[in-house]
Amino acid sequence: MVGRNLACTVFICAAMTAPLHAEPRAVIELFTSQGCSSCPAADKLIGELASDPGILAMSLAVDIWDYLGWKDTLALAGHTKRQRAYAHARHDREVYTPQVVVNGTTHVLGSDKAAIDHAIARTRKTPGLLALPVSLTVANGEFVVTVASGSAETGEVWLCPISKAVTVEIGRGENGGRTITYSNVVRQWIKVGDWSGRGETWHVPFAKMTASNVDRVAAVVQRGVAASPSLMLGAAMASLK
Repeated sequence: MVGRNLACTVFICAAMTAPLHAEPRAVIELFTSQGCSSCPAADKLIGELASDPGILAMSLAVDIWDYLGWKDTLALAGHTKRQRAYAHARHDREVYTPQVVVNGTTHVLGSDKAAIDHAIARTRKTPGLLALPVSLTVANGEFVVTVASGSAETGEVWLCPISKAVTVEIGRGENGGRTITYSNVVRQWIKVGDWSGRGETWHVPFAKMTASNVDRVAAVVQRGVAASPSLMLGAAMASLK
């Protein structure tokens, strides 16, 4: 709905997993809703972008249109808070669906591939963008996140359990009667720690992951704090199957 303001069931390999995205050039977050008639084109596009090994693409379902007659089955209230936090950090009121946030700083219409490509190219010129090496492995009952040393930057480290593909039959609302597949659906946000510029490794037990139907996990290091997120400093993704 463009332009409308908004005010464990997991099979995990015992061996180390190989990263799915090595040195990504972009982290793309799509804020989407099953109750938004403008979103299916963006949902399809994010699936296409997710196949690019240089892009870490994630779908963040929001609950802002639930009152229109269909409760989004994938939405997290935290995603709505995150979308609003981005708007606050940018000092604008641009909160809508489908909205893509590119590399933590720039927002564009989620169904506009040309605009997304342009935003990727433009943000690539930002000093420090995704310059921080991040390693993510899964072994021996835990996630292991290693962040290299860097400049004087500081930020937060987050782990995002993800479902690669979720197909939903929507019963009511603007997309009533449609069946839509959502790609790289974020099911949970786990705060790993605070990065202060020094190289550091965190061990996160599987028990921290309460989300179900998860088959991959992303790790992101982002400048700022959750209430005011900013530039993506580093990212990685690994498979859990």
